[in-house]
Amino acid sequence: MKVAYFIFGIAAVWFLFFLISFLRERRRLRNGVYLFMTLFFGALGTVASLASVSEQAAAVVVVSGFLLIPLVILALAIFLIFNGVTMIRREGRSLANLLSLLLGAGIIAYLPFTAAINQIPWTPAKVAVTVLTLILAYVSFLFVCFLLYAIVYGRIRQRRAVDFVVVLGSGLIGAKVPPLLASRLDRARAVFDAGVARGGQPLLVTSGGQGPDEDLPESHAMAEYLVERGVPREWILLEDRSTTTWENLTFSREIMAGLRPGYRCVVVTNNFHVLRAALTARRAKVDGQVIGAPTAWYFWPSATIREFVAVFLDHKVVNFGICLSLAAITVLGALG
Repeated sequence: MKVAYFIFGIAAVWFLFFLISFLRERRRLRNGVYLFMTLFFGALGTVASLASVSEQAAAVVVVSGFLLIPLVILALAIFLIFNGVTMIRREGRSLANLLSLLLGAGIIAYLPFTAAINQIPWTPAKVAVTVLTLILAYVSFLFVCFLLYAIVYGRIRQRRAVDFVVVLGSGLIGAKVPPLLASRLDRARAVFDAGVARGGQPLLVTSGGQGPDEDLPESHAMAEYLVERGVPREWILLEDRSTTTWENLTFSREIMAGLRPGYRCVVVTNNFHVLRAALTARRAKVDGQVIGAPTAWYFWPSATIREFVAVFLDHKVVNFGICLSLAAITVLGALG
């Protein structure tokens, strides 16, 4: 039982890290790492506690867990492939829409590929497979932390009164608001109505410039959508210069700070985009949290993968540095 207490103590330390970091700033990816480590050591502690009562029962749990891992990975790969096919049928062929299909196919191909390489009596090939496996393990760890915290952050309710509700643009079809953007606007309208019902007077900020295939700036079409649904036009502010999420947030911040110094806001996007938008909002010094609007189920996997890739590349110096370090350690170990 002493071992279980020790492991639970480690879990408690990680939870303390998470709690302090979360209370200081929710919009940090490290919170996901702390939360994952808390759950991991909590699970180990639970198994150790079970072992102190029945070693046989603990062994069954551990073996079952290890047997489930490949089955879960296989099921995930199959789901991603089917999801990718659905994305292509409903959204058309593009690299972004192919992400889940490519990842699923890559997972399926990985095991036979590595098994075939390991049959080759050539050390450099085996070293290359080991490097690939370590890098994939690192990236997978980051993805699980990202996904875990994206789910947690996306479920946090925003209860404090705000001065502004910022809606991030996501592209038009000509001059028409597509369903993805409409869901953001509907969620923003609900937040706006709730603020008014509490006696406040928040302003809506529609944020989005004009793309090359759009008939007008996104923010203008977004404002018209809201006006048609009963929002007074004078309560809507337009930010019509931005072309990226970073610009959405920085230009919107300038508008809000200019009107109400010391403002508080809430930023509305789709649920798959919430965590990356929150990380960007922190870097852009926007005083507000991010909430998500519903997204079609088939769109969510590819979009989440795309969001993770973007966050990974936002921290490319650290991430590529770690990947290179893993490669160097493996090569040096093989040479030694």
